[in-house]
Amino acid sequence: MSPTTLVASPARAAWARVSGLRFGSLRTRIALLYAALFAAVLGLVVSLAAGALERFAEAGAARDLGANARVFDEILAGRARQMGDQAGVLAHDFGFREAVATGDAPTIASALESLENRVRSDMAFVLTLEGEVLAADASGVPAPETLWTRLDEGGTRGIIASDKGLALAAASPIEAPDLIGWLVIAQPLDRAELDRLVELAPIALDAQVVEAGAQAPWLKDAAADAVFEREAAGERSLYHVSDLAVLQDGIAPRLVLRHGLDESLAAYSSLKGWLIALAAAGIALVLGLSWKVARTVTEPLQQLDTATRLIGEGREVTLPVETDDEIGRLAESFNKMVAAIEEREREIIHVGLHDGLTGLPNRKLFTEQLANTLARRRAGERVMVAYVDLDDFKMVNDTLGHPAGDALLRMVADHLKEDHPDALVARLGGDEFAILIDGIDDKASLGNIADGLQRSFDRPLSVNGQAATCGASIGIAMAPLDGEDGITLMKNADLALYRAKHEGKAGYHFFEPALDEAARQRRQLELDLRAAIKDGGFELHFQPLYSLAEKRLTGFEALIRWNHPTRGRVNPMEFIALAEETGLIIPIGEWVLREACHQASMWPDDVSVAVNVSPKQFAASGIASTVLSALSASGLPPHRLELEITESIFIADVDTTLATLHSLRNLGVKIALDDFGTGYSSLSYLRSFPFDKVKIDRSFVEDLGTSTNGHAVIRAITTLANALGMETLAEGVGDVAQFEVLEREGCQNIQGYLFSRPVAANAVAGLLRDGAGYQRELRG
Repeated sequence: MSPTTLVASPARAAWARVSGLRFGSLRTRIALLYAALFAAVLGLVVSLAAGALERFAEAGAARDLGANARVFDEILAGRARQMGDQAGVLAHDFGFREAVATGDAPTIASALESLENRVRSDMAFVLTLEGEVLAADASGVPAPETLWTRLDEGGTRGIIASDKGLALAAASPIEAPDLIGWLVIAQPLDRAELDRLVELAPIALDAQVVEAGAQAPWLKDAAADAVFEREAAGERSLYHVSDLAVLQDGIAPRLVLRHGLDESLAAYSSLKGWLIALAAAGIALVLGLSWKVARTVTEPLQQLDTATRLIGEGREVTLPVETDDEIGRLAESFNKMVAAIEEREREIIHVGLHDGLTGLPNRKLFTEQLANTLARRRAGERVMVAYVDLDDFKMVNDTLGHPAGDALLRMVADHLKEDHPDALVARLGGDEFAILIDGIDDKASLGNIADGLQRSFDRPLSVNGQAATCGASIGIAMAPLDGEDGITLMKNADLALYRAKHEGKAGYHFFEPALDEAARQRRQLELDLRAAIKDGGFELHFQPLYSLAEKRLTGFEALIRWNHPTRGRVNPMEFIALAEETGLIIPIGEWVLREACHQASMWPDDVSVAVNVSPKQFAASGIASTVLSALSASGLPPHRLELEITESIFIADVDTTLATLHSLRNLGVKIALDDFGTGYSSLSYLRSFPFDKVKIDRSFVEDLGTSTNGHAVIRAITTLANALGMETLAEGVGDVAQFEVLEREGCQNIQGYLFSRPVAANAVAGLLRDGAGYQRELRG
């Protein structure tokens, strides 16, 4: 079970329990459902509105507290300025300055006592430059060294701490005329003073000044000049914290203002009550309207329910159309639906059993008809199943376009139905058809029937004014000889088609028991080939490439070998063809490329290695990166690697192929055109791409000993290659006579059994060591 199902199951179970409840008729349920939905929506609206009111009240209280905090700061600052002004008047008095300068203690004490009475202060003193405190009563005065730095830096207002607690202080310098000390006056910030300040606020506040050492952890972490909410003992409160200026080192007092939030929210409770009452009235109104709407809807539904039940019983029913509104149109639509049901069922069955392009039966219908035909087959009768695959149909799509290909398939289908009216013709998909012919007498010629099938594809065809060829390969299986059930017959016909495709196009092939065994062996060989790729069951042999110009071995061609664990050495022609067909040639080719580069990296620097590249491997994306990876892993210089390709790589997309070849050439790798002369357009490819080497096919070399024309062909190829700046190499040189002709006609490189058969990697060093003796042996 998927996670989605697990999550959704509780919700579905809950809905099933609710929907399982029955409140009388459908009319009642509709009315209650609409009322419940409206109640849910209205409840959500009321909840959101109540929440918005509460948030509005909280925001208003926060703004009020912030405003009062600023007022508090202004009051304290104003009080400090007043004290500072009074202190400044005394500090500038000539007599007072003279008394401080001369140390007249009685005069200083009298002046300070008078100042304390005027400003309602409990502390006034003079701090001299020598750190001496002059006062009427020096008890409670902070240590001079804690005040010195702030006063010396020009501080005039701030908080100080004494034995009596925290106090708001103001200072004024005493100059006579130079600075001789400071006059400091302080007013306590006790509970009574703070309560007097709170009375000036328009909202209920609680204020206190807390020194750093007495602050709770949550207060220490609180940001200054910001309003925040905190709940304690079940009561929600808003707080505002201000950092106070100081005139004394070692203290960090904070002004803390608290406002009870619950009191501010209480004023909005009556408004919430009105919202709830309004919601209840709305639900009652909707319930009444829902009941009326439900009646209008359910009465026609009752008629529709009755009519549907009668249709299920197989009876013909027509609803009366009495109105022109939605109900009337529903009745009319119902009548049309009933009339169209049977026709739609026929269309659905046809679409499910027929091909959409040609209108022929599809695989499902063909299989069903084949099973029915075999079930009713009489003794002495045979049934033919033919599988048809159009030859080169992909070329039609590629050259004329897919619409032309679709038109061709429709024409083929029409020809088959026209030529074989008594047969069942089906399209299995793509360009594959199947034909079923039953009631064939034991004495009837199966070859004549097969020839008749083949002639259906010999007609000339024209698509969009262009001629199109349409040959076909046919595989045939016969019941009861090749199988008595549909699955076996279709499988054997497919095997026969596979053999027909490989024996040549535009032909047919009857099933033989050996085909089944061949298919089994082919499948086993494919499995063994995959195991060899996985387990490293391949090895490379190398055939030397001899340079006539340099009179030495200049390179080797890498050839793959497979030692099967039970079959022994497998012919490369056998497993390479299978690898090409199954796509396994791509990983095999990559291994050959890496292993060849690795082995060549241990050879002398003037010896290269040639590797064949399969057309399928070349067409796969990333051939350039594969080559680069092999070179990087082995350390082999790019110019010592030669890639051999055949002209078949140009068939699909010439532009893409040329772009890939140029990318390989840009790596520094050499490119050779293999099997030159066997294709129909080799010369055009030599003009399209500057190959480094042209390999003359062995069929031309074999003709050298039997035909004088062979000399002229070799001469023409070498002359052409030389004019284009390309080297030539002749394959399959097996005797001295061929060698001499090739040398005389200007061929530059030789490869064949005359020099050596392919050898294992560990024998390459010996060939390179003895390579200089080849030419002497040839001349001797």
